[in-house]
Amino acid sequence: MTNLDLPAPVLAYVAATNAFDIDAFMATFAEDALVNDHRNEFAGCEAIRAWAQREIIGDGVTMHVTGATFRGNAVAVTARIDGNFDKTGLPNPLVLTFYFSTSGERIVQLIIVHNKPAA
Repeated sequence: MTNLDLPAPVLAYVAATNAFDIDAFMATFAEDALVNDHRNEFAGCEAIRAWAQREIIGDGVTMHVTGATFRGNAVAVTARIDGNFDKTGLPNPLVLTFYFSTSGERIVQLIIVHNKPAA
């Protein structure tokens, strides 16, 4: 799996995250997009921008994509996450799954989950 196999808006999301570029990050989302991060919902660009500035850009989050599974216009991306956030109680490495739904060149829905490892 290489990043090049991912849909364009997902590639742009990863690149913007790793560049700490809030404007490029926001350009990946549709106007009416929805983000659910750790069971907290952020609907629409204003709410997503506030969340991203605080939780992604502000915390210096970086993503290293380790895999992806495709289902129609959706892709589940697993990535090792690092940054300047409180890591107390988190596994090392921290691996999250990003469930992207896209329409055209925009992300319409993103759900971020810390899945439990297989038993």
